[in-house]
Amino acid sequence: MGRCLRLNHWFLRSLLTIAGISLAIALSIAPARSNLAPLQPHPLPPTLEKWQDGQKAGDYFDQIKPVDIGYLIWSKFPVTVFIEPLTLEESKYPFTTQRAKTWIKAVSQAVQEWNPYLPLEITQQAEKADITVLRSPPPLQFSLPETSPSSSQRDRPRLAIGRARSAETRFEIYTKISSSQEPPVLAHRFTIRLRPDQAPSYLLAAARHELGHALGIWGHSPLQTDALYFSQVRNSPPISKRDINTLKRIYEQPTRLGWPQPNSPKSLQHLTYHMPRLPLGRTVIQFVRAIASCSSVSLAPVRLAPHRFAPRRLAFSR
Repeated sequence: MGRCLRLNHWFLRSLLTIAGISLAIALSIAPARSNLAPLQPHPLPPTLEKWQDGQKAGDYFDQIKPVDIGYLIWSKFPVTVFIEPLTLEESKYPFTTQRAKTWIKAVSQAVQEWNPYLPLEITQQAEKADITVLRSPPPLQFSLPETSPSSSQRDRPRLAIGRARSAETRFEIYTKISSSQEPPVLAHRFTIRLRPDQAPSYLLAAARHELGHALGIWGHSPLQTDALYFSQVRNSPPISKRDINTLKRIYEQPTRLGWPQPNSPKSLQHLTYHMPRLPLGRTVIQFVRAIASCSSVSLAPVRLAPHRFAPRRLAFSR
C-alpha cells in the first residue's frame, strides 16, 4: 500500500511539472507569434502556374489545415531531398543489401513522380537537405482504453503499444540567417521515416504519400483514388489530378515561411510539428486512473499493419 501511495505521489508531481512546463511554453509562444511578419502569398511556382485540369476533377483543399505559420509552402527551388544511402552494416549481408536498394529505388521513383509539379533535386548532403528520408520505422505510439470506475481488476487500464506504422512525416520550423546584414527568414525542413520491410509497391505508395505531405499537402484525401488517401489500398493510385489541384490551391495561400522576420523571437526559432495519434489529455487522464488504482501496467503485443499510413492530423509536439 505504501509503495502504491509513493507511486501515486510521484506520478502526480511529474504530471503537475509537465503541465507547468507546457503552460510556460504556451505563454511564451503566444506573444512571440504576434512579433512575426504577416502572412503573405508567394508567386506560384511556374510548374504549378502552368498546370490546368481540363477535366475539373476537383480537390480536397478543405481537408488541409494550416499551422501557426500558415501553409507549408516552399518558395526556393529546387527542393532538395536526401535519401538515406546503403549503410556499411547493410552491405554485409545480401538480404539487407537488396532490401536497402529496393527501398532507395522506391523513394527515388517517388521523387521523380512529384518532380514535374514542383522542382526536386536529390542531394548527397543530409545537413543541407530540405527533406530527409530515413530508412527506419516510426516510433511506436502508446494508448490506454477507456474504463469505468466500476471496472473489475481484469478490466483495469493496461498500457498498450499501438500499431506499428509504415511511415511518419514531421517538420521543424527554424530561422535561417544568410548574412548579418539581412533579417532571418522563417524556414522549415521535413523528416520522413519509412519502414524498409514492405513490399516494393507499398514502399512506393508510402513514399509518394509522405512526399506529398512534405511538399505542402498537410492533410489527407477522403478518396481512395488519390495518392494522399489516408490509408494504403490494394492497388495504390498514382498522383491524381485532385492531388495536384489541391497542391496548387495550397501554393496560392499565404504563409510566413520564406519571408524575412525582422523581429523573429527566440521562442519560435525551433519548433517541431507532426501528425499526432492520440490526444495527450485523454492519455494522461487514463494513465492517472491506472496508477491511482494501483493496477498493473502491461504491454500488449504489437500488431503490425504495414498498410497503414500515419493517421491524421495536426498539433504541436512536442
